[in-house]
Amino acid sequence: MAKNKGGRPKKKIDQNTFEGLCKIQCTKSEVTAIFECDEKTITAWCKETYGMGFCDIRKEKSQAGLAGLRRGQFKMAEKNATMSIWLGKQYLGQKDKSELLSNVKISEYESMTDEDLDEELNKIGDD
Repeated sequence: MAKNKGGRPKKKIDQNTFEGLCKIQCTKSEVTAIFECDEKTITAWCKETYGMGFCDIRKEKSQAGLAGLRRGQFKMAEKNATMSIWLGKQYLGQKDKSELLSNVKISEYESMTDEDLDEELNKIGDD
């Protein structure tokens, strides 16, 4: 029979669960709450398991989660115009017409007709 060395038994942390939590961007305090342990325990476990601290391993493991999120957004954009517009603004530099005019003095355009304004907006958008 193994002799009891005393102290609290070592906390078991499931590696797959830990990596899954990193993928969904969980913070250290959230991870400790889920595993019901101290931050020092998570830090020590990360160093023992991965040879690096929590922040470094979380940064590495969270990339797969970000890629999955991006993939979901692009898939959603196929059926959701709002998401498609948002992605266009984020990745393609697209802007609303009101955003194009925000840096221009409005008084210059007050006397223009709607057709003249549309033509002016098209010129600005082509730049």
